[in-house]
Amino acid sequence: MAPKYLLYVLLTSAPLFATGCSEAPEAPRSVASRAVPIIAEPLQFERARARVEAVGTARARLAAELFPATSGEVVAVNFEPGQAVAAGDVLLELDRRQEELAVRLARLQLEDAERLFDRYQRSAASGAVLPTVLDAARSAAATARVELERAEIALADRSIEAVFDGYVGATEVDPGDRINANTLITTLDDRSHLFISFDIPEAYIGELAIGDRVRLETWSANIPAVQGEIVDIGSRIDPQNRTFVARARVENDGDALRPGMSFRVAVDIQGQLYAVVNETGLQWGADGAYIWSVVDGAATRVPVQVIQRREGRVLVEGNLKDGDIIVVEGIQNMRDGVAVNYGAELLAEKREAIRVLAPLTGVTGAVALD
Repeated sequence: MAPKYLLYVLLTSAPLFATGCSEAPEAPRSVASRAVPIIAEPLQFERARARVEAVGTARARLAAELFPATSGEVVAVNFEPGQAVAAGDVLLELDRRQEELAVRLARLQLEDAERLFDRYQRSAASGAVLPTVLDAARSAAATARVELERAEIALADRSIEAVFDGYVGATEVDPGDRINANTLITTLDDRSHLFISFDIPEAYIGELAIGDRVRLETWSANIPAVQGEIVDIGSRIDPQNRTFVARARVENDGDALRPGMSFRVAVDIQGQLYAVVNETGLQWGADGAYIWSVVDGAATRVPVQVIQRREGRVLVEGNLKDGDIIVVEGIQNMRDGVAVNYGAELLAEKREAIRVLAPLTGVTGAVALD
């Protein structure tokens, strides 16, 4: 009787022994196939960003250096440095007596030539004036008209006018000075808005577009940073420094900015589209970085290349498409083909409001279970 009793005990105890050992190969199928609860989110794509910084130089919307058209003696300077002027305002006057006399003489000569031509024209019908004489009178009247226009231009050149609205600069010319065509009178700037020119590395050609916004800062602590807009992009690459020129426009409503100022320019350039994943879902192995994607309810390892890191997110490149489900948390339990379960998609900006459901196991929470 003893051997039979011993056999019965051994046979009835074997299932209990197998069940109590978690590493036994005879584990029940319901335990081995249990889905792993995870936190996941749908994959999205964003453009890579690069910040390019440079030093730019300001130029007025319109800028001119004023020189006299002819030489002569200055009789009046009608502006003060920094004064606002309007187009057509007379800024400087030269002695014009000779030119005024020349205009009067040219006008008298024109009147005389026109009277002679009219007399010949009335007599030509009766044959009293030869056609050649009439033609000569007509030419003399036309020549006198041109001489008058020439004298009026010479008279107008005796004064220097503002060619557009703006602000005049300083001058070294005073009444009584004799000047010539090479003498700089002053400068004139329309600084209602400024153009800031700066250099961009050739690596970003094609990625900067007209209309892009730029941040502009002066070196003065009293002038706040302003926003500008790209309005021009150079068509050539400088072979010496491998850059191209871009130009931004900035409004100068408060008239605090000046032509010639230097600016710190910062441009955020948008690059190519890449998949963006939460940094908690990125893992590294012997062959590089990878993430876990959910395909047909099972985990799939996807190798990726890291392109750019951002706050809490990483731009990656790999065999991915928009809308793929990416594992965010629970990656420590992942392996190829393991069944996973998620009931809500994690939004990166509202992670604390997301609850992950695991209806197959009755487990809820943000941490996967063994």
